[in-house]
Amino acid sequence: MADPHGFQKFNRAEPAHRPVPLRLLDWHEVYEKAPEGQIQQQATRCMDCGVPFCHEGCPLGNIIPEWNDLVRQDRWREAFDRLHATNNFPEFTGRLCPAPCEGACVLGISDDAVTIKNVELAIAERGFAEGWVTPIKPSFDTGMKVAVVGSGPAGMAAAQQLTRAGHKVTVFERDDRVGGLMRYGVPEYKMENKWIDRRLEQMKAEGTEFRVGVSPTAADLNNFDAVVLATGTPVPRELPVEGRELEGIYPAMEYLNLQNRVCEGDTDEAAINAKGKNVIIIGGGDTGTDCFGTALRQGAAKVTQFDIRARAPKNRAASTPWPMYPLIYRTATAHEEGEYVVTGDESAAEIEALGLAKRAKGEELGSRTYSVNTVSFHGENGHVSTLRGNEVKVVDGRRVPIEDTDFEMDADLVLLALGFAGAERGGVIRELGVAFDERGRMVRDENYRAETKPLFPNFRPKVYVAGDNGRGQSLIVWAIAEGRACAAAVDADLMGETSLPVAVSPATKPLSV
Repeated sequence: MADPHGFQKFNRAEPAHRPVPLRLLDWHEVYEKAPEGQIQQQATRCMDCGVPFCHEGCPLGNIIPEWNDLVRQDRWREAFDRLHATNNFPEFTGRLCPAPCEGACVLGISDDAVTIKNVELAIAERGFAEGWVTPIKPSFDTGMKVAVVGSGPAGMAAAQQLTRAGHKVTVFERDDRVGGLMRYGVPEYKMENKWIDRRLEQMKAEGTEFRVGVSPTAADLNNFDAVVLATGTPVPRELPVEGRELEGIYPAMEYLNLQNRVCEGDTDEAAINAKGKNVIIIGGGDTGTDCFGTALRQGAAKVTQFDIRARAPKNRAASTPWPMYPLIYRTATAHEEGEYVVTGDESAAEIEALGLAKRAKGEELGSRTYSVNTVSFHGENGHVSTLRGNEVKVVDGRRVPIEDTDFEMDADLVLLALGFAGAERGGVIRELGVAFDERGRMVRDENYRAETKPLFPNFRPKVYVAGDNGRGQSLIVWAIAEGRACAAAVDADLMGETSLPVAVSPATKPLSV
């Protein structure tokens, strides 16, 4: 039984952040190691509420109260096993998930929620440090072959589950490395790619085969018994305004991809670079925030992030009552960096790295602006130089311009972080004749089976869809949950039954945060 008074003994505490001038000098993760005993204290705050809504808040159905209490009792190995029973990659979600479980925490009704995400990460890292992460090899061979197209979190989760079920699994990844947007879309200061490589070692030892730099054709896939499409939603949403064709305006993922390749050692400097430039990021979500932190590390002269939405309230909004994921004003680590105020005491190295030579004492590195709409871009010699916009308000559910709020802002680099328009439709997707809905998602049934009309004659395998390409752009925790659920559906179809666990089913479950 948990300590029913733990939340009265300890306040919510999170690991400290590295000093801003220090962390902007490199691409390492921003968090300091938690002090000895802090994680166990935080796990003790889990209060044995009786009806743990965190289960419903977590798409994976993580058994959160149980591993919290095991950590409280210093029973880390048991906590590790309990965590991995529902989550293949807790070291990924512990770093990247926005923690909808914490939004649903019962303690959060009247107090600060339990730091579930930090406890999860600590358990995962303790497992790697103690050598508990070992290959879980199948006990028998089914003789069935499964292809997984795409190696993001959904594809990786599906592949690992199907391999452990005894199938011969081959993962196809068109990029030169495995990981999807985790590797080439998420900046290394949020999650270093070495953690992906570390988990891949386990998967390869279990028997999963990875073929990188390969875009399979229908003919390639016809040799398999089942095909799982986990290709994500990489098509960026556009901004169709005057001047969009000017040089210097790019989709956010193109920009992030190039910097991540620098971090991988492929090139010395990103082809799209913010150093010394006035950078405007259009889009207030996670991708825009990732661009914010990346531009600061590249030494941008000024970074401004536009959000068309109004600034969220400090406390939970009435529109997102508990246990929904709360609409509140949040400060990401990148925004914390933007709020850093130049002191005038920075070292020469810090001035060079932070682009402070152009800044006055007391100036912030970056800023966020709310209720802003972009009207047009203008340039010189074919390159963007200014952005024109206005402030907006919501009237009868529509955003309309506010009179006399027009403005113009210098812009040397503009990054469009407006979300994604859906999955790609060419290549093998076209060959398989996959159907799409009006939102750009692949059509599938409640058992993850895709609606297809293959152009390839006598195409044999059943086709399944997992992750964002069927669900729409969502969270890493949903991708892993979908990969696990899809794997169970494939295994059941191939074998007539399955013992693989599944947290979310059917595939048509409504969208969440």
